[in-house]
Amino acid sequence: MTDTNLTAVLFQQNDLRMEDWPIPAPGPGQVLLEMQRVGICGSDVHFWTKGRVGDYVVKEPMALGHEASAVVSKLGQGVTSLNVGDRVAIEPGVPCRRCNHCKTGRYNLCRKVRFCATPPDHGNLGRYYVHDADFCFKLPDHVSFEEGALLEPLSVAVYATNRGNVKLGDTVLICGAGPIGLVCLLTAKAKGASQVCVTDLNASRLEMAKNLGAEFTVLVRREAPGVTAQAVEGALGDKADIAIECSGAPSSVNTAILSTQTAGVVVLVGVGHEKVEIPLLDAALREVDIRGVFRYANCYPTALAMVASGQVDVKPLVTHRFRLEDSLQAFEAARRGDGIKVMISCDRKA
Repeated sequence: MTDTNLTAVLFQQNDLRMEDWPIPAPGPGQVLLEMQRVGICGSDVHFWTKGRVGDYVVKEPMALGHEASAVVSKLGQGVTSLNVGDRVAIEPGVPCRRCNHCKTGRYNLCRKVRFCATPPDHGNLGRYYVHDADFCFKLPDHVSFEEGALLEPLSVAVYATNRGNVKLGDTVLICGAGPIGLVCLLTAKAKGASQVCVTDLNASRLEMAKNLGAEFTVLVRREAPGVTAQAVEGALGDKADIAIECSGAPSSVNTAILSTQTAGVVVLVGVGHEKVEIPLLDAALREVDIRGVFRYANCYPTALAMVASGQVDVKPLVTHRFRLEDSLQAFEAARRGDGIKVMISCDRKA
């Protein structure tokens, strides 16, 4: 074990530094993790460039990173579910376990949840990190550390498709072909969606969507949402049973509603403007259900099973790789929108 803990620390807006932090000690029920892979999420970039995401404001130095895999290097008191040397994926949110939301299984809504890289809680983009053992999931030998890190965005997709009740034979519209939109595509197909249409402003991302199994794509040209909705309906041959909105753009939210079947479901995954004008009367009179998504709950085991069984292949999503020492360059690449997923290797052997 090294005596330093190189960590990517956000001090304030546009001020990301690499610092050597002390190696933390695991408390009861916790494990010390030697970090292996950490993916950069859009929220990490947003914290860096804006200093906040919604009501979460960076007020003091905060380590970034929450899409991660690691090796267990030390056990805290009472840990029996893991052993030193275990390869694990890290579910980044640890709830209180005591409130009504936790007790009813919707722990993602716990008000006291500690979530990596969400102020005031530190993230795990460093050499070492301490986390609750209950939220570390063993990786089979054939599942790579990169795949383990990608279980985090994949869990968002599992939860979103659960909220939309995607099932065998459904037609699905996915608005936005970024990392979350693409894992929603993969998950919808794995759950038996018969046809999936993906929309985006970026032609290269739509090409990736086609390569990953989308039957149809629609290039958005900033026209009125109704025009895009007509293009979607033309591609699918009808409105979609379920729409999963992953961009957060107001026009895209409108497109999702207008493109959804009567008695269908719109799932809002993307986080955008605080207030958005939507065709509410259209949705109400057609009984289109609009359902929100906040992170995920009880989805990591499913995400891991999908990857381990080969039902979902997330490997093509990683298009750019950097070492921990080069995290600043990695964040610059993510800010430019290079590729799909930027992955950082935290171990010294990478």
